[in-house]
This record gives sequence, C-alpha cells and structure tokens, in this order.
Amino acid sequence: MNHWNRYEIPLQGKIDPKNIFYSFTPKKVIFEIGSGMGEATAKIAAANPDIGYVAIEVHRPGIGALIIRAEELSIRNLRIINADILDVLTDHVDDTSIDGFHIFFPDPWHKRKQNKRRLLQPDFIALMSKKLKPGGEISIATDWLPYAQEIERNFAANPDFAGGVINRPDWRPITKFEGKGISKEHVVTDFRYRKL
Repeated sequence: MNHWNRYEIPLQGKIDPKNIFYSFTPKKVIFEIGSGMGEATAKIAAANPDIGYVAIEVHRPGIGALIIRAEELSIRNLRIINADILDVLTDHVDDTSIDGFHIFFPDPWHKRKQNKRRLLQPDFIALMSKKLKPGGEISIATDWLPYAQEIERNFAANPDFAGGVINRPDWRPITKFEGKGISKEHVVTDFRYRKL
C-alpha cells in the first residue's frame, strides 16, 4: 500500500494522541471509528487542518482508498489504524485522552438476531466515556431508524453524556454511501453527545 508508512499508527504500547502527528501539534484529536472508503474522513480532515484525525478501520481496501484521497488533497493531519476499535481503546489508549469520536453510518446489522453485533451498545458507550476528555464530543450519523432509536435509548441510559438528535451539521459531507440511502428514502439521523 503506497504511502502507508506516512499514515500508519502501529499498535505497540500506548498511543499518545497529541504526539502522533509528524509536523504539528493539533488543537484536538478526533478518532473516527469505521472510516469506510474514506470519503467523509478526507473531506473533513482537509477542511480542518488544525485538528488531528485518527481513522480506525479494519478493511484494507477502505484504508487504501482513504490514503489515495489524502494524498490527492495533501492531507497531513491524518493517521490511520488498521485494527478493531475495541482492541485499540481497551489496550492502546489511556483514559481521558481523546477529544472526540466520529461514528458515521456504523453497520446496522439489520436482522434481529444480529442486533447484538451493533457497535453502539451500552458497554461500548461506557468505554468511549472512559477514553474521552471531559467535554469531549461524539458525533454520530445513521440511516437506519431502528438503530437510531436504539442509539438514543443507550445514550439516555448513560449519565456521563448530554445531548441527542441534531440537524445534520454543515461540516459533515454527504457521501456517495449516504446519497444512496437517501435515494432509497432512508431517514438519516445525526446525534451529538458531550461527556459531562
């Protein structure tokens, strides 16, 4: 994978989010969970060069596509981890060290028997709370209404967070994936939660 060394964060010991960028010290660091093909990630990083972004993705084709986009846009405020987010947060990130999370269109696992595989379960929300700094924010979007309702319930049950449904933020680009969902009349729900 060309240019992989420029972007890769190898998982060896703890990651210090503020000290993983070669050329600058970011004013804050956002972890994007499941960057997919990297379309939104690249656009957001390019538009916010003073913020550091860490894309966590398990699928290598998506990482390759993100690196191509990042190189085309000369992005230098992006690093990438090719691993499962549970492993990253559990073993490689200190508590209260992350400024925010982006979670855009996580797999909804449509079938009822698969619902337990959804990412935004109570235990994972509690883990994100441990890793977030006070005042840190989580931005979420989903085009699957039953998942949106579950997300809202699960965050409401966690006293560490305030927030809920918001209008789509101007800074979140509409990707091809989202456009396909909208064309199928899927309703997109955006959330923002802040750690108290």
